[in-house]
Amino acid sequence: MLLKNLSILYGNDLQYLRQSNLSINGDKFGKLGLAGKGIDCEGLLLIPGFINMHTHIGDSIAKDATLTGSVDSKIHPVLGAKQRILRQSLPDHLVSFMKNTCHSMIRKGITTFVDFREGGPDGVALLRKALKDLPIRAFILGRVETYQDKTQLQQNQRLSDESKRTLANVLRISDGIGLSGANENSDSSLKFFSKSKKIRAIHSSETKQSMTYSKKITKKTETERALLVKPHFLVHMTYAGISDLKNASKKSRGIVVCPRANASLAEGIPNFELMSKIGCRVGIGTDNVMINSPDMFREMDYLWKTHMGLHQKRIDPKEILKMATVNAGLILNRKMGSIKTGFLADGIFIDKHSLDLEPMHNPYASIVQRASESSISAVMIGGKIIQIGRAHV
Repeated sequence: MLLKNLSILYGNDLQYLRQSNLSINGDKFGKLGLAGKGIDCEGLLLIPGFINMHTHIGDSIAKDATLTGSVDSKIHPVLGAKQRILRQSLPDHLVSFMKNTCHSMIRKGITTFVDFREGGPDGVALLRKALKDLPIRAFILGRVETYQDKTQLQQNQRLSDESKRTLANVLRISDGIGLSGANENSDSSLKFFSKSKKIRAIHSSETKQSMTYSKKITKKTETERALLVKPHFLVHMTYAGISDLKNASKKSRGIVVCPRANASLAEGIPNFELMSKIGCRVGIGTDNVMINSPDMFREMDYLWKTHMGLHQKRIDPKEILKMATVNAGLILNRKMGSIKTGFLADGIFIDKHSLDLEPMHNPYASIVQRASESSISAVMIGGKIIQIGRAHV
C-alpha cells in the first residue's frame, strides 16, 4: 500500500514532513518518497498511534462509582471500593465493559495499551476474552492477589508456594507482571518477582501516604524497594525524590505518569520535566477507567498546561507528544511508537482541515491542545485501516 501526498510526523524526533509518499509493507512502515499508484491522502497528517502506557480497564464497570474519600478507600488492592465492585460483578459484565473501553480507545487513536490486570489468571483470561476479534494491541501485566502486611514486610516473609504457583499460571498467559506496589510485598517477594523474564512493572511513590508508610515500616523509600523488582518501568512516581529518580534512570527503562488520575485523586501532578532532566524516559498513561477516561488527547493537553501553570515555564508540545508515542515504544523496547521503516504501521490520520485545527500553524501544539476524537479521519493498526470516522471497517 502506498499513501500519497501525506503530511507526516516522521522518526523519533517527530520531524514534520509537509508532503510525502509513504509505503506500507504488510504490518510495517516502508520507505518514504516512493512513486506509483496509491491512496491520495491530501489534507491528512499521519502521526504515530498513541501508546497508553498504563491502564486498569477491568474497572470499566465502575465509572465514577466513588468520588469522595481517600485513595485507599477507592482503589486499595484489598480494601478499596474498586475491589468490592469487581468481586460482586458478573464476569460477562466485566468483559462487556472492558470491550467497550477498547472500542473507545481505538476511536481516540490509541493503538496499544498496557494494562495492569487484577484477579490472577482469571483476570487475565477475562481481558483476553474482551480483546477477542479486536485489532487494538495490548500488553497484559497480571498479578498474584497476595498482599503482605507490615509484620510480614518487617519479617521479610517469602512468597508462599501457592502464590508462586499462581504467578507461574499468570505469566503463562500474560505479557508480564504489574505489581500494585512495594508496600504490599516483602523484599524477598519483590526479588522473587524480579526473576521473571517477561515485562516487569510496578506502581511507586504515587501518594505522600505511601511514601510515609514505606519509610516508617521499612526505613527505605518506596522506590528503593520497588527497584528490587528490577522493573522495566515504574508507574506514577509523583512524590519520588531526586535520589529515587536518579536510581530509576539507571535501573529502569523509564517512568509512566498519569496526571489526570493523580489529580482526580487529589494527589498532585508529577514533575515530568524534572524526571526527564535527571535522565528518565517518560511515558503517559490514563490509569483507572473507574476514575478517568481513556483519552490521550485530554491527557496530553492536561499535562502540558498544568505543568506550565504550576512551574511557570514553557514546555515544547513536541515533548509531550513524544511521551505518548516515541518514548512509550522505547520503554517497551519494541519497534513501535514511531513512523519509520521497519516499525509497526500503527498510526492516526488527522484531518488538518477539521474545524478545531485549521489553520494548523504548529502541528505539535495542534495535536496536544486542540485535536480530539472528532479530528481523526482514520486509525491504522498493523497496516490495516480499522476505523474511518466513527464507523469501523
